[in-house]
This record gives sequence, C-alpha cells and structure tokens, in this order.
Amino acid sequence: MSTEPETTEDTEPGTPGSGQAPDTVGGGTGTGQTTETAGAGKAPGAENAGQGPEAENAGQGPEAEAADVDTDAGESSETEGTEAGVGQKSEAESTEAAAGQKSEGEAADADAGQVSEAENTEAAAAQKSEGEAADADAGQVSEAENTEAAAGQKPEGEAADADAGQVSEAEAELRAQQAERERIEQRKAEKKAPIESGTKLSGKAADLLAAVRAVESGEKPATVFEESRPAPRRSAPEPERRPQPVAPQPVAAAAPAREAVQAVRQVLTEGGAPEALAPQVAAALGEGADEQLRADPWQLLRTPGVRPEQADGFARSLLGAECGPDDERRGRAVTGWLLEQAALAGHTALEMPALLAALAQRGVLEPDSAVQDAIAEGEALVFQDALEDEAGAPAPTAAEGDEEDVERPVRVLVGLERYAMAEESLADGLARLVNSVPKQDGSAEDWERAAAAAQGSTAELIRAVAGQGLVLHTGGEASLAEPAALLNAARTLGLRAWAAAHGPIGRGRFAALLRRPGQAADVPGRADGTPAGPGGSPVATVSGLLAGVEGPGRDADGALDLDLLVVLDAPQLDVETAALLTESMPDGARLVLAGDPAVLWSVGPGRVFADLLAARICPQVASRRPDPGPLGELVSGIGIGELNQVEAPGKEVVIVPVRDAGEAVHRTVQLVADSVPRAIGVPAEETQVITPGHGGAVGTRALNAALKERLNPGPGRFGGFDPGDRIVHSPAPGRALPGRVVTADAEGLHLSCGGETVVVPKERVEQSVRHGWALTAHQAVGSRWPAVVVVLPGDAAQALSRPWVYTAFGRADRHLSVVHGVEQALPRAVAEVPAKPRTTRLPVLLAPQISGT
Repeated sequence: MSTEPETTEDTEPGTPGSGQAPDTVGGGTGTGQTTETAGAGKAPGAENAGQGPEAENAGQGPEAEAADVDTDAGESSETEGTEAGVGQKSEAESTEAAAGQKSEGEAADADAGQVSEAENTEAAAAQKSEGEAADADAGQVSEAENTEAAAGQKPEGEAADADAGQVSEAEAELRAQQAERERIEQRKAEKKAPIESGTKLSGKAADLLAAVRAVESGEKPATVFEESRPAPRRSAPEPERRPQPVAPQPVAAAAPAREAVQAVRQVLTEGGAPEALAPQVAAALGEGADEQLRADPWQLLRTPGVRPEQADGFARSLLGAECGPDDERRGRAVTGWLLEQAALAGHTALEMPALLAALAQRGVLEPDSAVQDAIAEGEALVFQDALEDEAGAPAPTAAEGDEEDVERPVRVLVGLERYAMAEESLADGLARLVNSVPKQDGSAEDWERAAAAAQGSTAELIRAVAGQGLVLHTGGEASLAEPAALLNAARTLGLRAWAAAHGPIGRGRFAALLRRPGQAADVPGRADGTPAGPGGSPVATVSGLLAGVEGPGRDADGALDLDLLVVLDAPQLDVETAALLTESMPDGARLVLAGDPAVLWSVGPGRVFADLLAARICPQVASRRPDPGPLGELVSGIGIGELNQVEAPGKEVVIVPVRDAGEAVHRTVQLVADSVPRAIGVPAEETQVITPGHGGAVGTRALNAALKERLNPGPGRFGGFDPGDRIVHSPAPGRALPGRVVTADAEGLHLSCGGETVVVPKERVEQSVRHGWALTAHQAVGSRWPAVVVVLPGDAAQALSRPWVYTAFGRADRHLSVVHGVEQALPRAVAEVPAKPRTTRLPVLLAPQISGT
C-alpha cells in the first residue's frame, strides 16, 4: 500500500517521500491498526469544540443528531441517532435552534421557513383532487386521465394553474406512495369484510342465484329462462392486448391559503416565534392551524425542526401563568416528537422503558400519563411482542385451561401509526410472496437448462428463483453479475423481468452488465413487448418504478406489470418503500432482493434486508464471487472487522497522512485536481470525495467550496451555482442523485442527473441542490466511481463505524486515496464499532412464517 508524502505537494500518489516514515494501514499490529507519522490533533476550525462533524454525546436521546448532518435529503445522521432513553440535544443543534437560522444542509431546522416536499405533501392534503376517477384506489384511471397524468397536467375539474401544470418526479413518487397506502388500507378492509357467496358468478348462473334469493325473500322472482335465440355471428377475434400501465394519479399538493398563513403568522408573532415558520406550521397542522396553536401551543412541535425548548418558550408567551411543566398537552406533544426523532434515527418503534426515560430527561413530570394520553388520542400505537428465551426459542405457551398460570414475557413497544402500518403491510406482502406458487413461466426443464448453463452460485440463484416467490441474494460488487445472468435467463424464457437500482449510477452499471458482446442493449428489453428503461434496458430506479415514470408501469389492477423483479441495493430499502414494493407485486410474480449486507442501512426507518436475512423465511443465496484486486481484498477484510495491509503495486490504495484540517482540505484538492489524474489517469470529473459530515472545517461544504474554486470557479449567479458545477440533487427525502449543472434560466436550474435532464425551480434550489464534488457516505451508497478520495479529519473519529468505512472505501473501482488524520480511530472503528442497532417489529411479524418454510 502506498503512502502519500506529507511535505511534497507535487509528488504522485504512492511515491515515498525522502526521509519520511511510510504510513501503512494495519502495519505492524496484525489486527489492522495504523502506524501514523502525522499527529492526531483536532481540526482547529472544527465545529462543536472537540467533537466530530457528526459526533454524538454520550447520554443523548434518540433525537440526538450529530452537528450539521445532512437531513435535507432525508438522510439520517451518518452515525445514526442513539436508542431512546437518552435525550439531550447537541451543542450545534441548540445554537442553530436558538438563533432561528437554517443550518445549510439540514432538512429539519425550525426557522428555515421551508419543509421537505414529502412533508408538505403529506401534511397539506393527501386528498384526491376533483376530477380524479372514482376507482383511483384500485389503480385505474380513464384514458383521458392517463393522458393528462402523463402530460403532467391536472385532470378536468381542478383549478387551471399554469405554475402547477408539471409534476416533478419527486411529486409523482410521493403521490404514488399515497395512492399505494390507500390501496393497502382498502385491501386490509376487504380481508376483514364478510365474503358474499355468488359474487363471482355471471351469466345464467348469476340469474338463477338471483331468482332463488328473490323467492327466499318473498319478492317476485325474475324470469330466468328466455326463448332460445339464434347464435350470433362470430366476428373475427380481436388481437390480444397487453394491460396498459396506469399512470400515477395527480394529487393536488395545494399550498396553504394565504389567509391561513397570515393567521398563523399572527399567532407566531404573539408567541415570539419566527414569522418565517408560518407556511410550515400551516402545512403541518392543516385547516384551522391558528386555532390549534392557541388551544395547544405545543402543537408547534409537529413542525419539522422545532425542538421542545422552542415550543416551551412559545407556550409560555401565549399561555402565561397557565403554562407549566405538568401540562398534559406538553407531555403528549413531546411523546410524539421523540417518536419522530427515533424514526429519523432508523427505529420503527421504541421500547416503553426507553421512551419513558427520554420523556423524564425532557422534563415531563409524569411520563406514563404522557404516553397513555398520546395512545388515547391516536397519536401513537402500543404493541406487546412476545420475547424469545435465551436459546432463541419462543416463549412457553400455556396448556389448555392453564392460561393464567403461565407468564409470557413480552416487550412493550410504542410507535407512530405510519411506520406500524408500513411494517405490518410489508410483513403481509412478504408472506404472500413466500406462500404463493410462482407462475409456470417456462417449464422446469427450461429453468434447469438455464441453471446448467450457469456456474456456481449463479446456478443456485436461478434454481431458487424458479420455484420460489421470494429469494435473497447477498454479495459485493462482483456479485452483480449473478442477478444480471438471472435477468437475461428469465427474459430468454419469456418472463417480463425487470431490475431496480437505488440510483441512476447503479442503474447504469447494472444495465451495462446485461449487454452481451455483440448484442444491443435494448434487445432483451423489447423481446416480449414490454417497455424499455433508459437506454433501452430493463433496469429502472426504485423511486422511478414506484412513481410510474420508469419500468413497465402498472396493470389494470394497480400491480406492477411484470413477472420478475430484482431489487438491487436492498439494504437501502426502508419499511415504507419496501411495503410499497411488495404490495405492488402481482400474484404469482417473483421478487429477488439483492445487496451487500455490510453497507450502511437505509436512511429511512427500518432494517428490512437485515431483518429478512435473520428471519430465514425464504431461500438465501450467497455469492461466491470475491471483489478482485487490492481494493477488493481491503474492503472484504473491513467487512469482517479487519483493516489489513494490502499490496498495491498499481497504486490502487494510497494513504495520505495529515496533521490538521487545513492540510486535509489542501491535500484533498491536490489529489482530485492534480495527483490522481496525473498518476492514476482518472480525471477530476470521475473522482469522488467522501467525508463523514457536512459541517466542520473538513465537511462537504468546506471541501466543495475549495474544489469549486479550483475546478470550476465562477460567480455562482444562480443560487451559488454555475454551469459545469458537480451537484447532488435531492428531489425527495432519502434520495441523492449526483449530476452536473447544465444551465440556468427563468424556469430554474437545469441539471443532468444520470443522463436525464432535471429542471429545479428557483425556489427549490436552496433546499434540494448541493455541490457534489464531496458527498457523505450515505449520499454515495449505491454508486461507484473510478477513483475515490475518503477524507478522515481528526475530528471525525466519533463518526466512524465499520459500515461507514466499508461503504466509503467500497465506492472506488480503480483507485482509493485516504486522507488520514484519525490515527488509531480508523482500525478501532473497523474492529469494534458495528452498525448501531435499530428497534423494529418486522422479525416478530415474520415469525409465524418461519414454521411454514
């Protein structure tokens, strides 16, 4: 492994400096520790004196996020929030909240005056607009409505608003999710409804049944038998038509009325809160927001970014002497706020003792009463899940008649309704796939012939998919060749097979694997008449697939119009997205979840892929294809907790020791702009910088500013951006699309993201677009670049964990440079800091399926 010299700026990566002791990863200890020649001092300009950009304080609550973490894109903290039971806020958060200013890069700041698009949409309406087809819940629309939805126009009956005539991809995705949630509710109601016999009959059988029922009820029976008629002349058979995809229903995302915002602004002014919060509060509380605030000032906590301390001050100003710490309204509101913060940290629910402890730390005098009030008001749900014994066996059950003599240990959980419903819907959908028999698409001999043509774990994957509705596939980057072989084999057998990746870069990489030598990219995608994805390949993004803007679309029943779906980057699925996917799968279809279980988990709540692997309710195929070369060896070792020294004769891995923050920024810019292009042959536009956080002296903001000045200087006339700038676009919470600025005009900022043109309106630029030469590991997951520079400044030690290091180092294809200033914190994080646990209910919900597999 090479070492970048400390003093010679023009030295190429891997060239040892004269008189410098080499710095190696894992040198001399046998346990992956690092020998440093540079000091470990804190970055003098770092935020939060002595803390990393995303450092957590011991004893903090589930809401505690590291300072200056990017939740603007729906990201959780890179270090992910701790379990509830802790409850203090970080210094940076307190400062930002008290100042009422929006920290650049944070989605949830109280005084930003902006909310995420998903929150605005859910809080503002979630209602169908006039003119939508009555059967929208079943996923059906008229041809005219399909045409209007495809054109991004409102259906007839809605107000003609020119500015809202176009529906962005993010809005389409959110609307599709809303429609899917309604469909889930409808399906649940249908399951509980009584089944009426005879509803499937037609023709004379139905007439006979109607006559019998008429006689039984005393009514005059209808005539059943009619005189025979000559058989009608048979017309030529109409050609068979494939079900047409159903476009997502346009749902009016109306902004709060001006009068409502003004009324809320007046109440905020009386309570001493920033007026800029008025649009957010009006959207979050809905109709009569001003009256709700006067009746319960702590409802302000439902606004993203507002903290209990701010809501307390607002309540004191409005209520005066009536305001007290024992107010039940405060306890109820703080309970909901803590559950929301826990969801941001990845939990779908919290254990009752942890929640009660967090409430006590927040000054709630009677935590038990606060939780019970929240449950009684429907703001939270309580669950009692049976525990397993130490050996992993289920808790003992009582014999008949002895129920009262057996104590059943249970775990009491409290969670928000939206995540509870999503997790239950996900469990139902997975059970349906596991217990259903796949369609007989291709004979058993055809499937076996396709498996025999493959080798090793690829053959295992094809055989598993042939007979199962749900299959899990695990492996690193090299293992993607196996789902690609499966997809090609399935399409050869005539299946409507599609793949979905986490982002456009992953989509493009997988599409390239489907192209065989001498074969056009669109041949497999067009053989059976299904629509092709970008570039003609049968590969989409998960968000585009659910929104209906990519992939095969939906059939007349609202299900995805396919027979096989391979979901890549499966660890990135949160419970809500996973529930939408499984509920969208048609009966008899096959679902393959493929991914690397060692990478960072999803930004949203849940750990779906890990829970499924632990539950073992379906076949699991582990790839035996190791990632090649020194990079593959290094990353594989990290995955098992070892930071090994690897031989890198081609300068595949370079360590660059630094002493302080200023040097880290300087060396990073030098590597991207000069050393890597000159020594490795990878241009700057194909080199990606990854760092633990957004804030601090070596966060993404500081690095992006330095890289822009060197690589694409300009005045930043449009929201700080110039044509040619590398950016990351976040159209919805949890999504990060790397791209480049093309131009800017009156319509907005024109971007190119994954080969697709995106126009971001001027008012949305500040919220959803950042410079993208430097990203966080959560933003980079699911993508890979020819060269990667990972920056580990001295104040980032507490942000490091094994999944973070594995994800960051694993984004490099050909070359990895590590700007190293954390000394022994790096090998210690790899060896001792696993993924932080998340509290979820999916394993319990899946438990009944284990006995049936």
